[in-house]
This record gives sequence, C-alpha cells and structure tokens, in this order.
Amino acid sequence: MQKDITIIGVPMDLGAGRRGVDMGPSAIRYANLKERLEISGYDVIDLGNLNVPTPETHKIESEKARYLKEVLMVNKELADTVSNIINEGRFPLVLGGDHSIAIGTIAGLANHKKNLGVLWFDAHGDLNTPETTPSGNIHGMPLAVSLGYGDSNLVNIMGFVPKIKKENVVVIGARDLDKGERQLIKDMDIKVFTMHEIDRLGMANVLDEAIEYLKKITDGIHLSLDLDGLEPNDAPGVGTPVTGGITYREGHLAMEMLAEADMLISAELVEVNPILDNRNKTAEVAVGLIASALGEKLL
Repeated sequence: MQKDITIIGVPMDLGAGRRGVDMGPSAIRYANLKERLEISGYDVIDLGNLNVPTPETHKIESEKARYLKEVLMVNKELADTVSNIINEGRFPLVLGGDHSIAIGTIAGLANHKKNLGVLWFDAHGDLNTPETTPSGNIHGMPLAVSLGYGDSNLVNIMGFVPKIKKENVVVIGARDLDKGERQLIKDMDIKVFTMHEIDRLGMANVLDEAIEYLKKITDGIHLSLDLDGLEPNDAPGVGTPVTGGITYREGHLAMEMLAEADMLISAELVEVNPILDNRNKTAEVAVGLIASALGEKLL
C-alpha cells in the first residue's frame, strides 16, 4: 500500500440541506488523524483546506441544483488538487464537508485511472439528478454526476465523461433511496448491497464479493465513506441519519478487509457534522475507520 499520504480538507456545506459539515475537516483533524496515520508508518502531509464560499455570501439560482456555481468552482479546484497529488505518487485523503465533494475527488482520480473502481459506503445512493432530486441538494447527486448523469457543468469537470463506468461501482449500506435513484440503479444495473444483503449475508461475505468483483475489472479502488452509512448510535454527528445502518464493528471489519486487499489508491471521509455530534464521537469513528482501511492492526 502507498506509504505517502496527502490530506486535503474541503469544508463544504453548500451541497447539504443542514449547516455544520463545513466543520468536518477540523473535527477529523482534532481526532488526531495525522498522528494516527504516522504511527502506522505513513509519511503524512496536510495541505490544509480549500477555500469554500459560505452560503450567506451567495444566492441560490436554482432550487433543482442549489449553489451550483459555487459547488462547481470548489470541485474543479479539488479535481486539480487530487490530480496533482496522484502525480506526486501520493495517496489523496480528502476530508469533507458534504458528499458533493466526491465529484471533484473522483474527477481528479479518473484523470489518471481509466478503469477506476469506487466503493461507496453510504445510507443513500447519491444518484439523483436535477430532474429527480426531491431537495435540490447536490450532495445527493455526486455518484450520478461521476457516472455521467446530471448538470452538464458538473459532469464535464476535467473535460471527459463519464469519470467511472457503471460496472466499476459498488454501493454498500444503502437503506434510503429516492424513486429516481432506484430507477437509475435498475437501468444501469449498478451493484448495490443494501442493509438487507448485509443482514442476510454478513459484512464479511459482502466485502469478499465486492472486493473480488472490483479486483477483476478495475485498476484501483477509491473509498468514498459517508459517515451516515453507519448506525446513528455509532455515528450521531451526521446531517441525514438513517436508522438500521452498519455497526461500528461491521464498519471496521469492512475497512480491515479493504486493507488486506491492498487495492485502495485514495479515500474521502464525508458528512461529519460536529454541531450534531456528541463530544466528537463521529469524527473519532471516522479516524478509526480510515486507520483500519490503511492497515492499522491491533497485533
């Protein structure tokens, strides 16, 4: 596994419906992210945060894609930053911020990996478009955008479409899907392990299947880890909690199996909302999970 990590924070809350996730990068850093990774033997550079506009300084021009211009601007910069990190031979670790930042992360990675695999840990599909969205919040659209669906400006970041192939995506932990998302999943035959499959098969079998599937068809895996994928009791500090999620131990088992597979080339942690948290519990869980994904072991 790559031993050089570059951290970049994206304090974005323009894509979400509730304020607070802009403080996510600070909360994750406060939970000793850098120190934890360095103990595992990584060389870690923290580039700080990208500059993200605050909602109070901008107007919503479309209720079907709220703060589109601002979200586009930040994701363009993030895509360039991630691409530069890959050029330097380092592992990009992106701290959100709401999940709309995945648009830029994946664009930057796909600039180098033409067969990029994506593991999307999330309670939601994030497969809405401006035509299907019930909220207009862009954090519900990044996976669709990366697949080539949605606003043309977002879809065309870095000048090529799509960023990822539909067969190279695996969603894990889904339990709250909108009507348009369910239809897109069926139309594109996207591989989704809902909580029903996790309950029936167990997390170990789900990860075994997902990893073996992606190993055969991709040239590297990006981990997009939304903390609302976890059970809210284990990760209370998220803006859109959904009961019945992945447990703390299931999450760690999944990350440990990812580390053993040695396929990760990048990761992002999103939707940590300290305002809604309990003594930074969710940020600490996020740090523990990414440490496991990057090979931290008890013995």
